[in-house]
Amino acid sequence: MKNWRAIRPDGVEVPYWPLGPFKMRLPGVHYRWEWADYIQGLVMCAVCLSIIPVLQDTLGMPFEVALAIVVLNGILYCLHALLGDPVVPGWVTPAIPLLIAYVSSYPAGPERMHALIAFELLLGLWCIFLGITGLANRVIASIPPAIKSGVIIGAGISAIYMIFQKGGRFEKFPITITIAIGLAFWMMYAESFKKLAERNKIARVISNLGILPSILLAVFIAALVKESGFPAIEWGISRPDFATLWTDWVPWGKLGWPSIDYYIKALPLVLAAYIVIFGDAVQCQAIIRDAQKFRSDDPVDYNPNRAHLIVGIRNTGMSILGPDISMCGPIWAAMTVVTYERWKNGRAAMDSSIGGVGAFRFGTLTGYFILPIVSLVRPILPVALSLTMLIQGFVSLYVGVKESRNIKDLGIAGIVGGMLLAKGAAYAFGAGIIMCLLVYGRNFFKGDSTPNLFAEEKVLQPAEKATGC
Repeated sequence: MKNWRAIRPDGVEVPYWPLGPFKMRLPGVHYRWEWADYIQGLVMCAVCLSIIPVLQDTLGMPFEVALAIVVLNGILYCLHALLGDPVVPGWVTPAIPLLIAYVSSYPAGPERMHALIAFELLLGLWCIFLGITGLANRVIASIPPAIKSGVIIGAGISAIYMIFQKGGRFEKFPITITIAIGLAFWMMYAESFKKLAERNKIARVISNLGILPSILLAVFIAALVKESGFPAIEWGISRPDFATLWTDWVPWGKLGWPSIDYYIKALPLVLAAYIVIFGDAVQCQAIIRDAQKFRSDDPVDYNPNRAHLIVGIRNTGMSILGPDISMCGPIWAAMTVVTYERWKNGRAAMDSSIGGVGAFRFGTLTGYFILPIVSLVRPILPVALSLTMLIQGFVSLYVGVKESRNIKDLGIAGIVGGMLLAKGAAYAFGAGIIMCLLVYGRNFFKGDSTPNLFAEEKVLQPAEKATGC
């Protein structure tokens, strides 16, 4: 483990076993184990656990069954490093409120689960198809920018609305969410904190933890203002309930498989969620391209088709083994940036990027089983989810606006976004198609030739990234 410099000369890619389109790598065999990233993963697993209240509220799952789904997702996260995808994977965070609204339109019980299963299975198979054929760029290019912009804007507004709607999480934790989100926004976006992090080592370390400091603060604030009790710390190993999950909540159990109409009705939302996934894949490329110039000794091979295949395998697998509202996305942007920031410091800090991302996800997987961590954050998991959704809403809005090329696009995007929130993906795409036909006519796909008013792009720095496990 101490002689990795001798094993891999500078400028040579980390060794692997070829496996079709994949590059199979095992920790300790092909790359150095990175303890710093593993420990960070242990702590950051609290963010991943925040999806549990959604599974409980939307699907009626018991806590231990929802925990089993988080664990399954955690196992599949490890596929990325195992099969050669050099990123920290995560949720399809912007699409979560859209999926919640979609499945909630069905009666609670088997019908709602069938809607979720059909959607996630279709999404997985669609990503696998695009990964095999390499058609992702053509599919996205065929969607007018105004509609893409509207989907992203609508997803952002839906994320915010989900927290503040009547009966939402803000009504249960108003003080805690206000203080915690205030701290999170200050740490992630305020120039004053960025300057503090530049000159203060402790602040710099804290800035790399995303929303975790806000989550830990929420544990104490919620108890002090009596919005929740103090956590009852339990010792031992958590016990996810796989037996009940695989009896009552999967298509090969008591539920049975969805009928064909569930798959047909899910198609518009699958396309909307895929727009988000494609954008995440582009973001992966940008982050790695930005970091690579600092480390010529460790060539990083990011292949979008391979990433599509792994994301497709994860979504397909989860739809069968443990249907999950968070969905399986290609990147946890915040932690991918943090990992590559440390990787930039050279081989002494992190021998290879694949070692960092792999160790981090093994760390989060381990954390799910550590009962003191799970019991510490359990009372404020709704707050943790609220922080994730509000920050994601903020980011989705400005990303969606920049997707529009001109004012006309932005106006159409506003209508698409509003329809997405009020009526769902099918109505939103229908409205977008009609508006683009009316406004652009023959130039439906090209749109207006007016220069892009939002063309200036940059790779977001660690403190600016949205969070979502």
